[in-house]
Amino acid sequence: MDASTRTRSNSNKPKYSRFTQQELPAWKPILTPKWVITSFVIIAILFTPTGLLCLWASEHVVEIIDRYDDDCLPDSYSTNPDLYIQSRSTNKTCVRTLKVPRKMTAPIFIYYQLDNFYQNHRRYVKSRSDKQLRDPDEADETEDCKPQDHLSGNDDEPIVPCGLVAWSLFNDTYKFFKGNKAIDIDKKNIAWESDKKYKFGSNVYPKNFQKGGLIGGGELDDTKPLSEQEDLIVWMKTAALPSFRKLYGKINTNLEANETITVVIQNNYNTYEFGGEKKVALSTANWIGGKNDFLGISFLATGGVCFFVAVSFILLYVLKPRPLGDPTHLSWNRNQAAQ
Repeated sequence: MDASTRTRSNSNKPKYSRFTQQELPAWKPILTPKWVITSFVIIAILFTPTGLLCLWASEHVVEIIDRYDDDCLPDSYSTNPDLYIQSRSTNKTCVRTLKVPRKMTAPIFIYYQLDNFYQNHRRYVKSRSDKQLRDPDEADETEDCKPQDHLSGNDDEPIVPCGLVAWSLFNDTYKFFKGNKAIDIDKKNIAWESDKKYKFGSNVYPKNFQKGGLIGGGELDDTKPLSEQEDLIVWMKTAALPSFRKLYGKINTNLEANETITVVIQNNYNTYEFGGEKKVALSTANWIGGKNDFLGISFLATGGVCFFVAVSFILLYVLKPRPLGDPTHLSWNRNQAAQ
């Protein structure tokens, strides 16, 4: 074996392949002004009516929003709202009146809305035990739940569900009346089926929850497994933004235009300490979901920008045309000609 043969055999050079050398056939478009202008015009034509359609659908969603935290705080407690919330003897009933602006077709979704509540805080989000939520044999898995992991002064009594997320469960309640007749609120199937089936155990029951020490929020029924406590499941799907809504229930009867609805609220949840706001919201839904103008505005903005760019390119192409180069001189065209 001569020296040249040994050099070739010991070389680390990979075997030649059209794939590794990126020589496979490919579409290599030439973006002429006509192609670019046509592309922007087509995008504008598609996005503009889509945006108008989304805005039209959002406008047909009927929504009622009522902020009640300030109005439901008695004047005698205006300087000390924490005392009002913590007092068990104080009547926290608050009556609000809502007027239906347009006909609301069932199902009508009831939401509670919290503002300036940071459920996305790192320590808050981590203060939970997903193992404990779905497996009764993992009740002692409370390492990440501090400070709400065990009963105060008793490390042998774990809290189920543990952690700050569950401990701060929203506990304001709403009752709706049309005249003297109560409106039924359907609280079934307000949580995701996947959460009920996979994240919260059907044989995991609350234990030592909201007992001993400071009470954080709502209580749970010790006789029901966590998979059936849908208010908790909804609450524990933490929100990404400091202003958020969570589903409270549904009304399965229509509400006519100009009807007056009375809402009886139990004002239990403490948002006063951190300057938060509480609102109750009623909303219908259609194919676009709830009321949200962002999607329509985004489509319109994109369509408008594309239309503006297309017109600008047309003016430049007409007023100051530039000759195009000969595409036959492009490298891949030369290679093909040589072959």
